[in-house]
Amino acid sequence: MIFNKETAEKTAEFLLQINAIKLNPRNPFTWASGWKSPIYCDNRLILSFPAVRNYVRDEFSKNIEKQFGKPDVIAGVATGAIGIGILVAESMGLPFVYVRPEAKKHGRQNQVEGFLQKGQNVVVVEDLISTGNSSLLAVEALREAGANVKGMAAIFTYGFNVAEENFKSANIDLFTLSNYQNLLNLAVAKRYITEEEEQTLREWNVSPSTWNIEI
Repeated sequence: MIFNKETAEKTAEFLLQINAIKLNPRNPFTWASGWKSPIYCDNRLILSFPAVRNYVRDEFSKNIEKQFGKPDVIAGVATGAIGIGILVAESMGLPFVYVRPEAKKHGRQNQVEGFLQKGQNVVVVEDLISTGNSSLLAVEALREAGANVKGMAAIFTYGFNVAEENFKSANIDLFTLSNYQNLLNLAVAKRYITEEEEQTLREWNVSPSTWNIEI
């Protein structure tokens, strides 16, 4: 769920302004999974815009402490959330670690990089939630390292039902700065898209794997 509606609307507006989120129902993107999608999200662009990255940093810092209490460590999910995770940890005066998709094949073969003690309370920072599978692999790695994962905070979620089910099964609370619903509401209000295109975007969100691109 979102931290609050005001933050969700402001974050969505920023993401559209800097083209971190692109909406193109008539010429859809192709995801790595092979899905056709009328939306593409690249939140790494946030780091290139000081006013936006500072806003995201501050909203994360404030709302993480409000929702989860102040943790011992902030963890970022590699690679998209490393940059913003460091900013959040710095703002909160906390240590930072990051989690690789899998353990390295050489050296110390770490999956969790940085200093983490067993029993420490950790909040995970993520840039984007789709199905949640890769994000929850990071949670699993932190738990295996002995961390007490208090929850996850992400910039944006597509709001798929499968993600909600996955987080529920993993017993992890997920809060986001913004989400798909607030994005579409704002995109229509600010005329980034037409009402017809909004309907197409809503249809895709219900069943992205079988979406019909005709509008």
